[in-house]
Amino acid sequence: MRIVIALGGNALLRRGEPMTPQTQRANVKRAVAALLPLLEGGHQLVITHGNGPQVGLLALQAAAGPREGTYPLDILDAESEGMVGYLIEQELSNVLPGGRLIATLLTQVLVDRRDKAFSHPTKPIGPVYDKAEAERLAQVSGWRIAGEGGGWRRVVASPRPLQVLEARVIELLVSQGVIVICTGGGGIPVVERSDGTLVGVEAVIDKDLASALLASQLRADHLMLLTDVDSVYLHWGTDAARPVARAGTRALTAADFAPGSMGPKIEAAIGFAAETGRPASIGRLEDAALIVAGAAGTRIDAATTSVTLRAPG
Repeated sequence: MRIVIALGGNALLRRGEPMTPQTQRANVKRAVAALLPLLEGGHQLVITHGNGPQVGLLALQAAAGPREGTYPLDILDAESEGMVGYLIEQELSNVLPGGRLIATLLTQVLVDRRDKAFSHPTKPIGPVYDKAEAERLAQVSGWRIAGEGGGWRRVVASPRPLQVLEARVIELLVSQGVIVICTGGGGIPVVERSDGTLVGVEAVIDKDLASALLASQLRADHLMLLTDVDSVYLHWGTDAARPVARAGTRALTAADFAPGSMGPKIEAAIGFAAETGRPASIGRLEDAALIVAGAAGTRIDAATTSVTLRAPG
């Protein structure tokens, strides 16, 4: 089975953890251990990943240097894609038998230069600040900021992905048995000029939406969006919260979930399942093998019309 697996930022860097190389490598090892049973089971894997914390850190580092050394977000997206991809590729090679082929591919994703997201930035990147520090940085650096979970973060444009430009290359690699790591952080956002040439833009694409698009282009059998929660929950954060085992593409709507976290996952899963007729799942990284078997996580399925809750325990 061909599976596109999106590793969420929270799956690779747990909430509250420092963004040190040691921490990120330890979490990548944990992710690789969770994916190993799928590879041993003979599945074709295409792995994508988040980059919010990493690209925010790179932006801070660039801003601390000379003004001429400040790079736009598309270049920082490429840097973070290579950085995280390198760690995943190396840790996979450390546990897989010799001879398994793995490739990390920098991936351009086409967006519309007229996308309204460029005038209404919503995608959080970088660390969480208190309000005073966030306002100071916003004034000094020209950032847009927004509240998140009791703190404040920088927000940037998140245009909708239209096409993964390297999809044909990824298809070629996967068909030859290569494990591909790509579309990191939603890919590198590019727009098409009037003469047909491409140029990068200041943005960060939502990783889940880009992963769903990639899965559709690759005709994947399953899209898995892995994070740090075990399922999608109805009434999250209340005493009435209940985990969803299965839901139809019209039984849930992204608008009912947090826009900066679960909302995009629901939108991506519904979009993929509705377009392709194949399932998408959302769940915890450690449960990856169980999610494929349908024994954990939340499965979004076009063949289902209702919501089935998971039994307690």
